Amino acid sequence: MKKIDIDDLIECGEGKQIEFKRKVSSPEKIVRTISAFANTSGGIILFGVDDDGSVCGVQNEKEETELINYAVNFLCEPQIEFSIDIIPYSSKKDVIVCSIDESKNKPHKISKEIQTEIGTKVFIRVEDETLEVSKEVVKIMESQRANKPIKILITEKEKLLFDYLEKNKKITLQEFCHVANIGKRRAIRTFVTLVRANILYIHTYEKENFYTLV
Repeated sequence: MKKIDIDDLIECGEGKQIEFKRKVSSPEKIVRTISAFANTSGGIILFGVDDDGSVCGVQNEKEETELINYAVNFLCEPQIEFSIDIIPYSSKKDVIVCSIDESKNKPHKISKEIQTEIGTKVFIRVEDETLEVSKEVVKIMESQRANKPIKILITEKEKLLFDYLEKNKKITLQEFCHVANIGKRRAIRTFVTLVRANILYIHTYEKENFYTLV
């Protein structure tokens, strides 16, 4: 990667696959963004770039790369594949480029040792934000990794779900529990199966997930 590539990424702005960081503030914080990219579509973090896109450069390349390596290698389960490049941007400014591929081993969870500090286990990327996910999303990710044959049994509960979606276009977990008169665990199992079968699509937001027909 060259200076012109950095400029192109900055011009694109922060988004689902690009994040700007002035510096590595702490491994505990950066591991959220790194794991979120791995759990979603992959991405690139530019260290030494402010939120407004101005290049400030990193202060200590060695120290900051060590913090990134520590975050990825010791604070994520399972470990994430990534690469680090130090790009000379100008005579006095370097940018650290951390590239993360979309993982085949989702979900990547934050190590238990720092749970109390960051308050959640699994993160994903939604537009330009790193968000924590619910148990239902984690189960969907785990089921996709399992790669087992899918068995779909259309019962009265599923028919109620489809009828509701035909009329209302979207449904939340709580709404499905109410409509079908079932518990949360059964509702999650149903959603997991239907998402994996590409019948439903899950929309993940900070406050509440909802589902639509594909």
